[in-house]
Amino acid sequence: MRTRTAADEHRTVAGCFTARVRGADTSAWDNPAPCEGWVARDVVRHLVEWFPDFLKAGAGVELSKGPSVDDDPVAAWAVHSDGVQALLDDPATAHKLLSNPHIGQVPLDQAIDRFYTADVFMHTWDLARATGQEERLDPDKCSQLLDGMLPLDDMLRASGQYGPRVEVPESADVQTRLLAFIGRRP
Repeated sequence: MRTRTAADEHRTVAGCFTARVRGADTSAWDNPAPCEGWVARDVVRHLVEWFPDFLKAGAGVELSKGPSVDDDPVAAWAVHSDGVQALLDDPATAHKLLSNPHIGQVPLDQAIDRFYTADVFMHTWDLARATGQEERLDPDKCSQLLDGMLPLDDMLRASGQYGPRVEVPESADVQTRLLAFIGRRP
């Protein structure tokens, strides 16, 4: 059995997010999202805007820009997601490094998987919740992320990228525990 690559993982995770983007009713883009101060459109905006700067600064890679999320969140996401997938599918990416003062040098495909694809996965729930769509996430991926994040609790909280941890019963399912860990109220 072939090991899943960062390209495979992105294809799957981005495919789920894309389904939520395409499934959002046009009237839902201004619905409140679970991230404080955000609406549904801002979930897409976050992914489309932070990652290109991260790539450019750390690896000198520039992604194609689509329309503004304000004008067309579906097309903005499609152009962005397709660009990330093309980068991951490019055999040359395996030989590139991303350099960042906080994480050092990391193979580019691993950096994309660890920081970006994981972010897309978690924000899939935010977009689904904001737009009234299916909220269920892959429990194996939830478990993998939670197991990897738990030992980094203090560092993650200090980054300002996660809200305060929400207490849930130990018996809660893994998706609920992951969402609570990142500060969501499932």
